[in-house]
Parts: sequence; structure tokens; C-alpha cells
Amino acid sequence: MSSIKCRHAGVMGAALAVALGVFSLPALPDPNPAQSLRDRYAALQASLEQGLYQRPLYLESVERSRSWQGDIYSLVEHPYASVAGALTSANSWCDALILHLNVKYCHADTGAAGAVVSVAIGRKYFQPLDKTHRIAFTYTVATSEADYMDVVLEAARGPFGTRNYRIALEAVPIDDGHTFVHLGYSSSYGLQGRLAMGAYVATTGGGKVGFTEIERTDGGPTRFVGGVRGAVERNAMRYYLAIDAHLGALATPEPQRFEHSLDLWFTATEFYPRQLHEVDRDAYLAMKRREYLRQQERK
Repeated sequence: MSSIKCRHAGVMGAALAVALGVFSLPALPDPNPAQSLRDRYAALQASLEQGLYQRPLYLESVERSRSWQGDIYSLVEHPYASVAGALTSANSWCDALILHLNVKYCHADTGAAGAVVSVAIGRKYFQPLDKTHRIAFTYTVATSEADYMDVVLEAARGPFGTRNYRIALEAVPIDDGHTFVHLGYSSSYGLQGRLAMGAYVATTGGGKVGFTEIERTDGGPTRFVGGVRGAVERNAMRYYLAIDAHLGALATPEPQRFEHSLDLWFTATEFYPRQLHEVDRDAYLAMKRREYLRQQERK
């Protein structure tokens, strides 16, 4: 399957790739975030209808001197009530996140300080948990209303010197069967993170690309963005597809639900082989079945 062209926008390598960041760094609160997201939908509607990603989706990313950011906006074929009902649950986030190739384990727990989602990041094969990198997210349902939801997972520290590691999702209903979602993924970094970034781009991530096409300075054909922005875009897309696959499997009876979500995630990633293909289907399914069983046993 050929890679689609988009006009818009060892353990260290895998963990850094996942640690690269969506969502804006702290800013003044939006007095009406629901209306702002609806306005964003109106502004992007023409781009969504073009189907540049073989689905109604828009992706953008930015690399700054000390931070990374990527954002995905998409019109999903799920009623808002289903989206809000699933994604305002910390346990549901674990069922979604574990679909990501590099997420080896996820556990949600609620204590006196609130909900915490613990995630283990590793390689593209099954690993003992003591060989992975752990991230403890504070899980917050910032808003859950009839016409707008906003959920934030944030950690003060991520792998390899990354800081302010953040995954956030907001959504508004469009009609009875469609919801407009914005997935944000971001982090900042210091010297350690900068060094790790350089090592990743020079080795494991050297030949990998993202989705945004950029113009060549020599006037030649456009090329896909690589380096840090490429990693940001790949992982933003993997997380988005994991959430969409989880939502898509909700109507499946419980015994078959996780298996169905695995199939949905892998099938979706294969629409973008240039960016997202890493292992074959059988290897992915075998690995994820083991990881999910471990996740259930350790609850």
C-alpha cells in the first residue's frame, strides 16, 4: 500500500519518539473552549472533507528550541455521548493507550490526590517491565458537559530529560453520529533531552519521516518532514488511531472487544506504511495479547 502525501502540516529511541510532543504550552485560559473548538471545526471543514489522510483529519506540528508540539483534529464517526462516556474514564484510556506499538503497560489508579495513569514505554517487541521507561500521568477531567469535554494527562517528567509531558483531548458534538476531536501531545526538554534527541535522530529515527510535506530549497519535489517533527507526527497519529480504534470497538461484546480494537488499530496504521509500519500483523497481535494479559494480571 503506497504512502499518502499530506500537504499540511534501542529503548532510548523508542521512548524518545513517544516522548516527543501535542497541545499548546500553558497559556491564558480560553473563556469559551467549546465555541473555540467549534470555530476550529468550521475553519478546517474544507480540509477535512478533502480526505488527504484517507479520513477527515488535519495534522500540524512544530519544533521549538526547547519543546515539541503536535495536534490532530478529526471528525470521528462516533456519537459525542460515546466519546465522552469512554474518554472521561481513566481505565478506558489504558485500554486505548496499550494499542500503541511502544506502550508496554498501562494502569489507572485513584488515590487521595486524584487519578494517576502509569504508562510503560518500550521497544516494538515484548519486554520485561524493568526494561521499560515509566511515566506517571496525573489524569484530569477538566470539563465534562453535554456539549464539550476536555481531558488532560500530564507528567512533570518524561523519559530522557523531557518535562511537562502532556496528552490532552477535547471534543464537541457535530451531529447525532459525529464528534469533532482535538488530540494534543507535547513536551519540553533540557540538556539531557536535547542530547537524547540528537542521538535518536542520528540513529534509530534517522530514516523515518512524518506526514507534513515541505518544500525543498533547491526547487526539487517536496519531501516528508523528518527528525523530531517527524517523530512528533508519527506518535501523535499512533495515539489518535489508538483512541479511534478503542471507540470503534466499544459496540463489540466484551470478550472480543480488545481483539477487535487491535485489528482496527493495526489496519488503520497500515494506511500509512511509509510513516507507521514497523512490524507485521501477526507479530503485533502476539505482542499486544501478551502485554494486555500482563496488564490485566497486574491490576
